[in-house]
Amino acid sequence: MRKKNFKGRCEKRVLGKCAEMCRTYDAIQYAYADLLQASDEIKEIKCNVLLDGLEVGEYTSDFVCTKADGDLMVRECVFRKFLMKPLTVKLLDASRDYWLRHGVTDWGMVIDEEV
Repeated sequence: MRKKNFKGRCEKRVLGKCAEMCRTYDAIQYAYADLLQASDEIKEIKCNVLLDGLEVGEYTSDFVCTKADGDLMVRECVFRKFLMKPLTVKLLDASRDYWLRHGVTDWGMVIDEEV
C-alpha cells in the first residue's frame, strides 16, 4: 500500500496485461509485476488502485488483477522488516477489510525473501 500521491522513486513500465502505465515503487512490486505478466491465470493487471472512502486516508492497493475465471485478486507488497510496524498492520487490515466489503476474497501479501 502507498499513499495516493507517494513521492518516492517510481519506475514506469508498459505491461501487456495492464491497460495503463504500470508504476512500481520498489523491488517487490517490480518483480511481482513480472510474475503476474507471465502467469496464464491472470487476464488483466491494475497497479496502484485507489481505495475510495478508506477511513485511514487516501491509499492505493498495489495490484488488483482479474483472473481467467473473472474473479478479482488483490496483492499488497510489503518488506519483511515493516511487517510488525503498527501503521503497516493497520493499513493492511484496512485494505483487507475494504476488499472484503467489495466482495473480493482472494486478498494476499507479497513479502520479500528472508535473508
